[in-house]
Amino acid sequence: MRRSTICFIVILGGLTALAGGLVYAQYDAGYYSQKNPGAIGQAALPVLTDGASFSVAAYPLYPPELAPGEGREATESYCSTCHSTRYITMQPPLPPETWTAEVNKMVKVMGQPIPEEAQPVIIKYLQMHYTPETRKR
Repeated sequence: MRRSTICFIVILGGLTALAGGLVYAQYDAGYYSQKNPGAIGQAALPVLTDGASFSVAAYPLYPPELAPGEGREATESYCSTCHSTRYITMQPPLPPETWTAEVNKMVKVMGQPIPEEAQPVIIKYLQMHYTPETRKR
């Protein structure tokens, strides 16, 4: 064997041994034991002083409204089964052929069961409202 191949194998073996040692050290410290299977320790709760008042509510999640128009309902109902409508509104304005490719990808690659009669409606809606020429700012 060539000298460079031997050096590579020696370095690779050293790195493997080092990685194994690090994993063993974490196991030995209790990170991967039966009593603590991958748990992440949480910080202790703060102690409240007399007279302190605060409240924490759930963060409101308002799905964005899609632009009104024919095909909006089909787009919301089929697209939101896998992702929020925010994925549509946060996209940069896409050319019409890209929206066609996106809907086809969702059906053929991702397996979204959009009926064949609804696909052109969704594509037309996206092309009418979310292209560089038609996007409302």
